[in-house]
Amino acid sequence: MRAPLVALLLLASLPVLASSPGAAQVPTGDAVSGAMIAERWCTACHAVGRSGTPATDGAPTLQSVADRPSTTVMSLSVFLRTPHARMPDLSLTREETDDLVTYILGLRRR
Repeated sequence: MRAPLVALLLLASLPVLASSPGAAQVPTGDAVSGAMIAERWCTACHAVGRSGTPATDGAPTLQSVADRPSTTVMSLSVFLRTPHARMPDLSLTREETDDLVTYILGLRRR
């Protein structure tokens, strides 16, 4: 029961944290490693890369996730490390999370 409450509190604090100084963090992971993680774990549900069509289950493309104004290093990191009903618990290490975040944010259209 505590885990959902903690996750809810973290998600509720994201708008405040995203508006604070330092919110425009620079990703620190390895995008090449992140691409390999995305290919291994994300392609079952998400279109991976700069093009592609959404999966039939309605999961957003990683490109569309990257292009959202609300997508930041922190928001992606928290999302990827918090279990969700429609997304499997990937149990990513901190380094893997950083790599995947760096890859996804690298897809952002400037």
